[in-house]
Amino acid sequence: MADIVIVNPRFGVSFWGMEQCMGLLGKRANLPVSCLALLAALVPKEHDVTVIDENVEEIDFERLERADLICLTGMNVQGQRMREILERVRNMKALKVVGGPLATVEPEEIEDLADVIFIGEADLTWPEFLREFSEGQHKRRYEQREKTDMSTLPLPRLDLLKTQHYMFGSMQISRGCPFTCEFCDIIVTFGRKPRLKTSAQVIAEFEAYVSAGFKILFVVDDNLIGNKKAIKPILRDIEAWQKRRGYPLVLFTEASLDLADDPELMDLMGRANFQSVFIGIESPNEKSLKETKKLQNVRAREGTMLERVHRIQENGLDVWCGMIVGFDNDDASAFALIPEFLEEARIGNAMIGLLHAIPTTPLHDRLKRDGRLSSAEDADLFGTNVVPVNMTPEDLRDGYRTVTRKVYGAQSYFDRIDRLYIDNRFKYAAHHLPYWRESRWRYLQKMARNYVGFSVLAARLMRQVEHPQLRQRYQRQLMRIVRTRPLEPAILFNYAVKVALHYHYASIVQAMDACPGVPTAARSFSRMRRRESSAA
Repeated sequence: MADIVIVNPRFGVSFWGMEQCMGLLGKRANLPVSCLALLAALVPKEHDVTVIDENVEEIDFERLERADLICLTGMNVQGQRMREILERVRNMKALKVVGGPLATVEPEEIEDLADVIFIGEADLTWPEFLREFSEGQHKRRYEQREKTDMSTLPLPRLDLLKTQHYMFGSMQISRGCPFTCEFCDIIVTFGRKPRLKTSAQVIAEFEAYVSAGFKILFVVDDNLIGNKKAIKPILRDIEAWQKRRGYPLVLFTEASLDLADDPELMDLMGRANFQSVFIGIESPNEKSLKETKKLQNVRAREGTMLERVHRIQENGLDVWCGMIVGFDNDDASAFALIPEFLEEARIGNAMIGLLHAIPTTPLHDRLKRDGRLSSAEDADLFGTNVVPVNMTPEDLRDGYRTVTRKVYGAQSYFDRIDRLYIDNRFKYAAHHLPYWRESRWRYLQKMARNYVGFSVLAARLMRQVEHPQLRQRYQRQLMRIVRTRPLEPAILFNYAVKVALHYHYASIVQAMDACPGVPTAARSFSRMRRRESSAA
């Protein structure tokens, strides 16, 4: 029997992390990365396993002293902290095991401090290692050659997480994406053929998250609709479960823009209670999209990108998006195009990043051949390892700072969400109205919870935001939505969350203004498109 401790290092400040508004929301972190509970579930019953997420608790290094295996998983943006932890435990008797996205795409960053390293998915190699460890004959390196059959994965060990400290839960339904975006490592790690769990698995996980106290769940698939035919029956089963249980879970996810081209799929997602979707828009410049092979965004017969975003919004799905600057076809005009597009698109929450060439991606291979990968020192100074074509690195860095400051400025941000929530009277999940007409008591309970949630969050914003101008602006925005849509408590609560999120974005801008280069939080935007990768 082995004593196993699985550690997830803390993240730096990032778009996804929402660190600066977690206190307003009464939580310590936004979500647990879903691989933690899955890795624990894959451990045979004869072993003891403990999960430590540094994002919600301090690492007890005395506890690690007693372990037989100290296992770290993490993304590239956690790399520095991973090394710090590995240095700290270097002389402990435990075997040091490392996996996850960083180990998969940049193993050289940590392999000098690891006894065992995992490359790629580890749903098969992790149990294999544990068997071999028990027999005293484990290998130094494990690389899973075949793709995981998602239908074989066990129910995650949510009981090992401190669930009370997270804003929402996280789970995967599928892995893989059919597209070939040049900068993305998803197809390298997960392949181009999406693999899905069964409806029974999905529903069982939903039940587990509800039992653990979650009301919001992020489905962390990099593209939930990568296999449209396969996801539709699962969405129908989710809708049936939501109705049986009184819609206990609000869902959001990531998907490609071709969601807008399938009315049935948008309807099914709404009925399943998906309320928000993150979409990689990347650039309003079609030349840049074609350059990076983001061809799903430039299908003229389906309408413009703006028309397709509006179509998704009209189906009750709030669109978040990712934008990138630094493509070869980008010049100084790119920095003006992004704010204009976001305003017309009515997208409040946009993750803006500098193009970054991740090792193992086609982009990295091309730039390496062309001698256009910058030094580590320049990457730190300018926020990207890409040497731009139509501008200097200084111009790219300064333009990025300008566009980020513009997009997250209070006036620009609230103009965008007001165009959606007030001018266009956006509605979440209008598909559910027939259900609520038949379930009046549940509807009244849901309304009451949303009114209470709005009131609590509004009070915290007024009490905890110290900056007087921001506090006054937030008060004006909250009063405006109350006057405009007073009888729609779900809208009131979600709007208040948008206000709280601005406080997080404002802190990013403040850090940027205080930093001569590109601050760590801004660099994290470039390299942290998603919260998940391989199981290890």
